[in-house]
Amino acid sequence: MRLFELTRRLIEIESITGNEEQIAFFVRDYLEDLGYRVTLQEAAPERYNVQAFLGAPAVVFTTHLDTVPPYIAFREDEQFIYGRGACDAKGIMAAQIEAAEQLRADGESRIGLLFVVGEERNSAGAVLANRNPPGSRYYIDGEPTENRLALASKGSLRVEMVARGRSAHSAYPEQGESAILKLLDVLQDLRKLDLPSDPELGKSSCNIGVLEGGTKPNVIPDFARAEVMFRSVEPPGRLKERLEAAVRGRCEIHYRFEVPIVRMGVMEGFETTVVSFASDVPFLNRWGKPFLVGPGSILDAHTDHERLSKQELVAGADLYLRLARRLLAGETPS
Repeated sequence: MRLFELTRRLIEIESITGNEEQIAFFVRDYLEDLGYRVTLQEAAPERYNVQAFLGAPAVVFTTHLDTVPPYIAFREDEQFIYGRGACDAKGIMAAQIEAAEQLRADGESRIGLLFVVGEERNSAGAVLANRNPPGSRYYIDGEPTENRLALASKGSLRVEMVARGRSAHSAYPEQGESAILKLLDVLQDLRKLDLPSDPELGKSSCNIGVLEGGTKPNVIPDFARAEVMFRSVEPPGRLKERLEAAVRGRCEIHYRFEVPIVRMGVMEGFETTVVSFASDVPFLNRWGKPFLVGPGSILDAHTDHERLSKQELVAGADLYLRLARRLLAGETPS
């Protein structure tokens, strides 16, 4: 099937965040061969968004070109497609292109495609694309939601924390000040934070994802840093207040990236869910009313066993087609 073949070809191109050039060129050429009016939008040197239109778009399908590391090669069996990006989000990209092609076969030209860089790090591509919206009324962002429309997504806050101390010989610790110990005390207090819950979104969470410092075991470390990711059900400003109260000036706090809570469109007759992960949706607000949906499970994304069911991929393309048809027919989402 065209859908499976395109998914394979996309997965075979390594496109870890920062290295999206080759997949952008492939997608551009593929869509130009199909007859779309395609432009590349440079987000950074050798990093490009891909925009493709037929006429003036009312509905745009969008997802991201980049993946997390490491690259995992394509393979398949009778039931599943495996490899980096299988469900996050190259299978989704193929399903969106398939849906657009079926709409075009029906004579529909009010559709667009937007594939962006950087979603896995800082949504740089979406931020850039939002500067020049095409006048679309709706956009359908693709992320692995098990083909259920996401009612809402939690916010997120990525924080870098830096502790500084004074180096000394480890045989004389009283002559130094360990940055690592200072940072560990702070992180332990973060783990004890009573983070809020929301009836719809669930509980906030905190992940200490990076921890590094020191040079040698016989040297008191004068520097340590951590990167912490919060998935939050409260406004970023309130979360920052909690964080600063817990840290009490014991280390530096650098706010690197934040995403607010987002509530999205719903259409009668489609299954729904609530997701904890962030997406490009908050950064494309000038592209219309958002929907968030796609085949695959977020529990398979970012893993060494990333996969996507072939049956679910086909169902995802059909879901995109049905949702777009209803929006193009003038149905009003709730």
